[in-house]
Amino acid sequence: MKIEVAYAKPDIQLILDLELPDGATAEQAIRASGMLARFPEIDLAVNAVGIFGKTCALDQPLKPGDRVEIYRPLPADPKEARRGRAVKK
Repeated sequence: MKIEVAYAKPDIQLILDLELPDGATAEQAIRASGMLARFPEIDLAVNAVGIFGKTCALDQPLKPGDRVEIYRPLPADPKEARRGRAVKK
C-alpha cells in the first residue's frame, strides 16, 4: 500500500512516499522512511505522531493513502504563552 511520512521543522518540510505491506503500523512507516536517520532529534518516545492531523499510537495500523506525521514538541504551552501576552498588554 502507498502511504506518506511527513516531518517539518521551521526551515524544512519533508514528505516521503512509501510502499509498505498491508497491516504496516505508523512506527514501521516512520522507521522505513529513514526520517529517524535524517533527523536525529526525532525521538519516538517523545515526539507525538498522527495521521492527517489526528494523533495516534505508534502501533496504529495504516490504510492505503494515509499520511503519517511526526510532530515536534511545542516550545511553550500555548495557554501559558497567551496569558503572558495578555499580561504584557
